[in-house]
Amino acid sequence: MKKLVTLLLTAVLAVMAVLGLTACNEKSDYDKIKEKGYFVCGITLYEPMNYFNSDDELTGFDTDFANAVAEKMGLQAKFQIIAWSSKYLELNSGVIDCIWNGFTYGSESNGVSRTEYVDFSYKYLANGQCVVTSKANLTVLNSKEAFAGKKGMAEGGSAGEDLAKSLSTAYTASTSQASALMELKNGTVDFIVIDSTMANAMVGKGDYSSLSVNDAIPTEAEEYAIGFRKGSDFTAKVNEVIKTLSADGTLATIAAKYDLSSSLIPNIGA
Repeated sequence: MKKLVTLLLTAVLAVMAVLGLTACNEKSDYDKIKEKGYFVCGITLYEPMNYFNSDDELTGFDTDFANAVAEKMGLQAKFQIIAWSSKYLELNSGVIDCIWNGFTYGSESNGVSRTEYVDFSYKYLANGQCVVTSKANLTVLNSKEAFAGKKGMAEGGSAGEDLAKSLSTAYTASTSQASALMELKNGTVDFIVIDSTMANAMVGKGDYSSLSVNDAIPTEAEEYAIGFRKGSDFTAKVNEVIKTLSADGTLATIAAKYDLSSSLIPNIGA
């Protein structure tokens, strides 16, 4: 009997030792990133955050920001275009290491705080939602009541989706803010809700000169942050670098390049 107990204890101790060794050998997010030499940012395409310029090069505030962080860390930033509605799936499956694309520190359209899904970096840029219509419809869509029954659109899973739904039951989700803007330009919807950073860069200009921000609908201020996997040690590492880039003026230089100086949050992490 004593021999049997001894054997059982030996077996239990062996299993515990294996489990302990496995736990010790489990690499953290940051260790895995250092090992491969790069991190992957999940993005959608829209100006001025991440977009392709006339030379077909990926550029934008968030693009330059991520590259600056990567350089400080001795890493490379890579960019993966994702469907915004599946951003958490892409993050938790390991396809991307962070959500870095005008990501609002706030709640999903179902009211659940995004902090339930991700760990956020320091907030770095002020934003807000904008209702955009054609210039021709500004005098018609001049109150909240006037939007009832009108065809509305916002990017699925975006911060603007809730506002669009509240204005009209005739709502359709788009795959991106850029596609929503195109739908409005083509006249297939009556209004869209997009980020103010995008509206300031594109609405009323060039191909979108027939469109305008509609001030009949007041909106609340928001702020952008980077989303990381819950419990990831990569969050703190990036925050350290963000503080440095804010203090040494790098972020101010990048913001000026994309006409976002007034939106940049000063003294980040101070």
